[in-house]
Amino acid sequence: MARVVVDVMPKPEILDPQGQAVAGALPRLGFHGVRDVRQGKHFELDVDDSVDDDTLDKIAEGFLSNPVIEDFVVRRVDQ
Repeated sequence: MARVVVDVMPKPEILDPQGQAVAGALPRLGFHGVRDVRQGKHFELDVDDSVDDDTLDKIAEGFLSNPVIEDFVVRRVDQ
């Protein structure tokens, strides 16, 4: 069995109101020096070794992300 991580982030040109809210709150909470925040999604999948990279890309693109407004990165990690 393998662990796969899929990180999904808004494309750079897409407004990220959640990230902006976090960025605005940080100085009020005493955390300074953070210039920008982008909020995304993080998925961890445990898959059989037979699941190939093409299938993982299809899962990420067709189910875990909205490819019109989001980019994704799929990577296998050691357990």
